Amino acid sequence: MNFPILSTLIFLPLISSFFILLSKDKTSNISSIYISLFSSIATFFLSLFLWYSLDLNVSEFQFVEEKSWVNNFIKFKLGIDGISILFIVLTTLITPICIISCVNSVKVRVKEFLIAILILETFMIGVFCSLDLVIFYLFFEAGLIPMFLIIGVWGGPRRVYSAFKFFLFTLLGSVLMLVAIIVIYWLTGTTDITQIYEIKIPKDYQNILWLAFFSSFAVKMPMWPVHTWLPDAHVEAPTAGSVILAAILLKMAGYGFLRFSIPMFPIASEYFTPLIYTLSIIAIIYTSLVALMQDDMKKLIAYSSVAHMGYVTLGIFTLTKQGIEGSIYQMLSHGLISAALFLCVGVVYDRLHSRMISTYGGLVNYIPKYSFLFLIFALAALGLPGTSGFLGEFLVLTGTFKKSYLAAMLATFGVVLGAAYMLWLTKRVIFGVTNNSEIKKMDDVNKSEIVMLITLAFLILFFGFYPLPLMETFSVSVNSLITNYETALISN
Repeated sequence: MNFPILSTLIFLPLISSFFILLSKDKTSNISSIYISLFSSIATFFLSLFLWYSLDLNVSEFQFVEEKSWVNNFIKFKLGIDGISILFIVLTTLITPICIISCVNSVKVRVKEFLIAILILETFMIGVFCSLDLVIFYLFFEAGLIPMFLIIGVWGGPRRVYSAFKFFLFTLLGSVLMLVAIIVIYWLTGTTDITQIYEIKIPKDYQNILWLAFFSSFAVKMPMWPVHTWLPDAHVEAPTAGSVILAAILLKMAGYGFLRFSIPMFPIASEYFTPLIYTLSIIAIIYTSLVALMQDDMKKLIAYSSVAHMGYVTLGIFTLTKQGIEGSIYQMLSHGLISAALFLCVGVVYDRLHSRMISTYGGLVNYIPKYSFLFLIFALAALGLPGTSGFLGEFLVLTGTFKKSYLAAMLATFGVVLGAAYMLWLTKRVIFGVTNNSEIKKMDDVNKSEIVMLITLAFLILFFGFYPLPLMETFSVSVNSLITNYETALISN
């Protein structure tokens, strides 16, 4: 295909943001919303076409675009495989949902908010398409800027503190990765990812370079103990900001582990596996216990995200087919479930302007449609069979049992804790006693809210019962990743 489809996919939201900037909206913001919604839906369908056109029997990168950028030193190189395409589709799906949600939740500077969302979409898609280390780093770090503004301008009372905490944590973690990229160029003479795979990084340098990349990915994931920025960011961010943060931005680190840490530093990945197991188990158990103690719905869901990301890192570094496939499925599933849960919090927050669990109770008696959808998402979050939340955790635990019985048993205990905090939340909010008279005046979900929530509920249930489309998409790429990893270990 000669048409630059990946460049089009990346820059279509950015071009649309310029049209919004030039629009003459003053009070209604109608044209800005229509432009952003049309653009994001067009980007989504373009990503579906890309998925349909992908050859699932080939492990090599496809639709590759390559142009010299900085005097042949850096190439603007793009390409996708069976792993990256699914994260691209998830990104393009979540973005229009966020735009629809802002109609109810964002009341000031709507035009600027939509521009920030579209620019952020460009950077997120760019991360999953990049085949050059420098280009990846630029997209990876550029996403901090619009998210910093989304939290800092449209967030809650402590938005400035949370925005700076988010920015500094993630930026400082990535400085070492930039140094590592420079070292890799010095060692290999290139920043082209595919060439680095073939050249191989000398084993004497792998441990220190692995740690440099790990410093960035661990913060972005986030892994314990560098997770403390996440609850603050979620609590203060507007609903759309929380949705993008949980559904997409956290997954960029997991994708980084799969794209860089394992294939580039296989010996180091093997060496540091016990460290990853330890941090992942602590994250799963500790943050699940912390989630049980929360009285803020957003904080509870934020801590649950840290626990779920613990399963992701655990599965990736089992370095088994089941573990890696489970971690990818878990990331995709969590992207849908966490987005839905934060949207549910946004729905009731828009009505009563409170995220406190104690404010609510007995919602099923007054807003039954909302309560039914919330229950589906809560059950998916705890990994109920028949929802997409089950299969990812099951495969991760299967892969972990092959490598460490102790790690698998401790991680399984985390599943029990996950059920505890989600059922506890559901009992208090949906089925509890109604002590607040304002609840009786609440309206059930409106048309835009029902579209968003039913779309996510359908996908969560569909991929819970029929995971084959996703599994077939990334299976060959995962097989190739494991084969290359094992070959690298044998040769060293």
